[in-house]
Amino acid sequence: MPDLGKLLIVLGVVLVALGVVLQLSGKLPWLGRIPGDIRIERENFSLYVPITTSIVVSTVLSLLFWLFRR
Repeated sequence: MPDLGKLLIVLGVVLVALGVVLQLSGKLPWLGRIPGDIRIERENFSLYVPITTSIVVSTVLSLLFWLFRR
C-alpha cells in the first residue's frame, strides 16, 4: 500500500505541474514558437509540428522526474 500512496502523490504533483503549465502557456509567447518548430500555412491547410518545443519540454520533465526520484 505505501507504493500506491507514493504513486498517487507523484501523479498529483504531475497534474498540478501540468495545470500550471497550461495556465502560463498564454503568458509564455515563445512556447511553441521556438526555432526548429515546423509551421506550414497554406490557403486551406495548416500544419504545425513542435519538434524543438517537444524536446525542451521532454528534457525539463526528465530533469524534474530525476530530481523527485532522488
